[in-house]
Amino acid sequence: MSRVLLRGARVVTMAPGRPDAERADILVDGDRIVLIGENLDAPDAEPVDLTGRVIIPGLVNAHLHTWQTGLRAVGADWTLMEYLTHLHGGAVRHYGPDDMYVSNLAGALNQIDCGTTTLGDWCHNSLTPEHADAAVEGLLQAGIRAVFLHGTPYRDPDLPHPLAEIDRLLDGPVRGHALLTLGMAVQGPQYSSPDTAVADFRAAAERSLVVSLHQSGGELAPGWDAVRTAGLFGPRTNVVHGSDMPDSWVKTLVEAGVTFTSTPENELGQGHGTPVTGALLRHGGAPSLGTDVDTVVPGQVLTAARVALAHQRGLDHADHRQRTGTHATTASLTAKQALAWATVEGAKALGLADQVGRIEPGMQADLVAVDTRALNLWPAHHPIAAALHCDIANIEAVMVAGRWRKRDHALLDCDLDKVKDRLQESGERLLRAMDGV
Repeated sequence: MSRVLLRGARVVTMAPGRPDAERADILVDGDRIVLIGENLDAPDAEPVDLTGRVIIPGLVNAHLHTWQTGLRAVGADWTLMEYLTHLHGGAVRHYGPDDMYVSNLAGALNQIDCGTTTLGDWCHNSLTPEHADAAVEGLLQAGIRAVFLHGTPYRDPDLPHPLAEIDRLLDGPVRGHALLTLGMAVQGPQYSSPDTAVADFRAAAERSLVVSLHQSGGELAPGWDAVRTAGLFGPRTNVVHGSDMPDSWVKTLVEAGVTFTSTPENELGQGHGTPVTGALLRHGGAPSLGTDVDTVVPGQVLTAARVALAHQRGLDHADHRQRTGTHATTASLTAKQALAWATVEGAKALGLADQVGRIEPGMQADLVAVDTRALNLWPAHHPIAAALHCDIANIEAVMVAGRWRKRDHALLDCDLDKVKDRLQESGERLLRAMDGV
């Protein structure tokens, strides 16, 4: 049955003009939400009783190097420099297409299990077309909505992004898939010459693709001015990290519509610098969120939201005490803002704000049901906080484009034992290869 009526839940729509949470039914027809309201009548729809649950928009993990799933947690104690040395200086060349496939499949399934319905897959280990195709196939098999951000291992600063490969993906593996779009994971001004950075940005603009780049550590290379002079910063530009970026540059980029994706747990633990959250908020922006690397931190975007919220509140409390000598009487940020970072802002960062991130008629039916009857969330006096505080065990059901991908706390349509065995084999082989370097 293509029509489904979700009844009895409290709904957090994240849509402007609606209550923070409301008791409402949601009617899904095919891949879209068609109605939201109390006591909806749809006799031709399959009724699903979700009393005692909170429904939120599908979460958006806007930045994950999913290809690293097979090496989960091997770098839990690495600094950023150790990560770059071991992963990018050692592991990348040992990956085959099969490793890319199973890491993306398992990583995307894990994201669905955690309530993520949209993934920004920053795939900077596309060594060959076969590697890229295998990574894409893993995403497709998982059934997640994804932006495949094509990248390569770090190259000479004067070498532009391989545009023939971008065009091949657009005309072939990515074409015709409703849940999959393409973006460019470029080296960006931090790792490219000015001319190369401009050429990569211009190529993305000509193809109307999101262009995403890393920037950490604060100091900006000359390419940033070159891209700005060329007028190439805009809403389809996504800066990952942005840690310690000069405040004037944050202001300039926010005014240009540029989005930022913070991966706060990893940034704080590995030494990227101070997350950009506060600077964005000062200039009218807001971060989207990612979990970055399963090799170092867990892949739960709600954890990233809580870390980002607590860290920025801590900075704001300290600033208030320093300025006034007293404790703040109100919180500087709310749970709703943090949930927005993991939904609305993530959708913007990936160029999908007109499709996902909110529960509204006409939007894609990407939904998550949180079971607030569990002891760790009960009683759920504050539905938004309950959703923000939930764990994977509370994610009862996940719907992507109107199709259940998780029900009754279990993933659907996948042989998890087979995937896990294949992932373990891949990870152990890669570890042996790394140890032999």
